[in-house]
Formats: sequence, structure tokens, C-alpha cells
Amino acid sequence: MSELIERLGEGLPEDGVLTDPDVLRTYAHDMAGFCPAGAPAAVVLPRTVEEVQHTLRTAHAFRVPVVPQGARTGLSGAANAIDGCLVLSLVRMNRILEINPVDRVAVVEPGVVNATLSRAVNEQGLFYPPDPSSWEECTIGGNIGTASGGLCCVKYGVTAEYVLGLDVVLADGRLLSTGRRTAKGVAGYDLTRLFVGSEGSLGVVVRATLALKAEPPQQLALAAEFPSTDAACDAVCRIMEAGHTPALLELMDTTTVRAVNDMTKMGLPESTQALLLAAFDTPEPSGPLRAVGELCEAAGASQVVPAENAAESELLLQARRSALVALDQVKGTTMIDDVCVPRSRLAEMLRGTAAIAEKHGLTIGVCAHAGDGNTHPTVCFDASDEDESRRAHASFDEIMALGLELGGTITGEHGVGVLKKAWLAEELGPLALGLHRGIKQVFDPEGILNPGKVF
Repeated sequence: MSELIERLGEGLPEDGVLTDPDVLRTYAHDMAGFCPAGAPAAVVLPRTVEEVQHTLRTAHAFRVPVVPQGARTGLSGAANAIDGCLVLSLVRMNRILEINPVDRVAVVEPGVVNATLSRAVNEQGLFYPPDPSSWEECTIGGNIGTASGGLCCVKYGVTAEYVLGLDVVLADGRLLSTGRRTAKGVAGYDLTRLFVGSEGSLGVVVRATLALKAEPPQQLALAAEFPSTDAACDAVCRIMEAGHTPALLELMDTTTVRAVNDMTKMGLPESTQALLLAAFDTPEPSGPLRAVGELCEAAGASQVVPAENAAESELLLQARRSALVALDQVKGTTMIDDVCVPRSRLAEMLRGTAAIAEKHGLTIGVCAHAGDGNTHPTVCFDASDEDESRRAHASFDEIMALGLELGGTITGEHGVGVLKKAWLAEELGPLALGLHRGIKQVFDPEGILNPGKVF
């Protein structure tokens, strides 16, 4: 191991290789703290592409596993260390290299924080739509690794739809460029899309060319209270069936609303069984926002409250962004499911989740990107209570199974990591899983890139 550290030091500055055990522990896992995590041999903090290449060449020569990391805001254990690995943290590669208003692209390093990029392009009248709830902390490299989504996906789509090209360091240190910066391009296989969502298992992204849009008007939102989740889901179906394309359409059940109130003191209506938030890119409260309000009332909403201005709208969105953090404080530990189902079966998903919570005697709050059918059932439990932990794991698996039964997928945006490996095999089946492993073998024949993750 000392020889490995010495070799790393030949191509990295002194502060670029960390070996202090106390420091290493802080890099051991992402926000899915209940997932298994090992003790890394070292943490490498490169600032340049060349330093990443040196790290991968060295790891390849020593056959040492490498775990790429961003801000460690992930929720599936994809960034968790394994014993004896090199953690390759890319947070110091945080430069925005270019913003081009004509081509409508940005070129960035992987450590750029999502919100930092969003604000930078806003200053030039442009818009980078993917906005995960952790956008103030998560990095673009991590967003690409997990193919993350966000609140605006229902209208603008997910990260994969905005990644035009990548520079990727492969397992043996070679530098691969994929994709393009043109608006169109179909030359060859789409290797760019292959890397998006691969969770660091095929290569290490060191530069990304991202598509931008013209900045839309500020959003105006409304909040609709419902006497049941069934009624709220009926409203979602009515809104989509009527042809509306809201900028966001988010749902919080009563458990989530109460958790957010406990943490933020926002005063959200706790009498509601489901709170639906809808927003449109519009400077006026009339038109589609009013029509959506009427559809909510037709579905049984007990109250519909439109925001009067952008500031009120932002408060509503902050409530939704706070949901997962708030639920984490209910019992101290959460297991966050990420099941996406067809919109038409959203009510069945929420109803089934409530039955699972009752069966196991657990608190399970649900927040959802309702316009996408992407639910986040969040199992709240005391990790120090062995029986409660067992019931939490059982309920998590039952929610996964329910999602697949309803024609859904085990992850809409959080990725697989170590949390959902068994369920990925269930969803894909033997043939598709074998092809995945074959692709992994092509890019990483020695198996050093994020081993033990995904499958």
C-alpha cells in the first residue's frame, strides 16, 4: 500500500492524496448511510484531467478498485467506499469552462455544483433544467452518474436529455471523448447515453458538454389540498389527460407535510391527506394555472390556493425540496424508495404503500414527482431498533415489488448503487443483465471501477 501511495504522489500534489484515517472515514459513504461501506486506502482529489488519468493508470497497474465520488448526496450507496479502494473525489474539478449563448451549451467539469451552473447560465438568459432536490449541494458529475431528475422533469426531462458530450477517463487511464456539441448528431453508437446513469462503473467523467434552453418566465404555482391521495392522483390524471404540461407537478402526503412543518415551521395545512403543487412558466395567474385549479376542484380538492407572485411560489417549492430531509428527522434513519410507475397507476402505488406501512407498523411518508409517476416512499425507522430495522427492510422490498407489479421501475432517478442490486436483476431479467455485464467487461476488463455496485 505504501508503494501505491508513493506512486500516486508522483503525479499529484501533496494535498491531492489523503491518508489520515479520520479523514478517510468522512468519505466512506453517501447519504444512504445504512448501506454497507468499507474503509478506503486513500482519497485522491485531482484538479486536472491529467491527474485523474494518473490516478486511474496507477490503480490499474496495482489492480486497486476506484470509487468515483461527487458531493456524496446520492441515496443508493453508489458512492460508498469498499475496503482498500481509492476514493476518487472530483469536487475540486469545479470550473465552468464555457457558456455559449449561440450554441446554447455549457462545458463544465464534474465538480461544478448544479445550482452554481444554473445561476451562471441564468445570468446570460439561459436555463439548465435538471434540478434535483439537493441542487444546492449535488454536482454535475454526480447528476450524470446517477442520471438524476428533479422537480422540473415533467416538462423539461432528466439529465440524460441534456448531456450532449463527455470526456471520460477509462479504467486504464485512456481519455475518451463521446458525443458532440451540435444540436443534432447520430454518428455511431450513443456512447454518451451509455455513460449517463452508469454510476462510475464504466469510466470517470472529467468534462461534460450540456445543452441549455432559453430562460423561461418565472414560475407561478398553486397548492391544492385533497381529502385523500386517491383524489390527488385523480387530479394528476385529469391534468395530464387535458393536455397540460406544467413545469412541475409535485405531491406530498400528510406524513410528509407534517414532517416538513416540524422541520421548517412553514405552516403547511396538516389537515390535508395530500398536497398537490403545480406550477407553470407564466407571468400571469390566468390561463393554464387557473385551468389546473379547476381540474383539482373537479377531482375533489377541498381548497386550491394560487400563489400571488414568484416569491410565494418559491416558498411552496422550498417546502417540497425539504421533504426528504424532513422525513429523515422523523426517526433518525430513512430508506428512500425511488419507484416510478405509469401515471395512470399512481393512486394504486400510494394506496399500496399505505397498506404496507400499516402492515409493518411503520411511518412511511410519500413525496412524488407526480407528473412523472415517480414516487419516493420514504421508510422512517430507528436504526438502533433491530426489529424496526427488519420491518423497514421488509417494507422497502415490498414497495419495490409493488412498483414492478404495477408496470413500473425500481428507480426513476436515484440509481441502483448497492441498495437495489437484487431488484435490478429482478427488473432486467437474465438476458439483459448478462448484456450489462458484457458491456462492463469491455470498458473495465479488470473490474476496478466501482466494483460491487449496480450489479
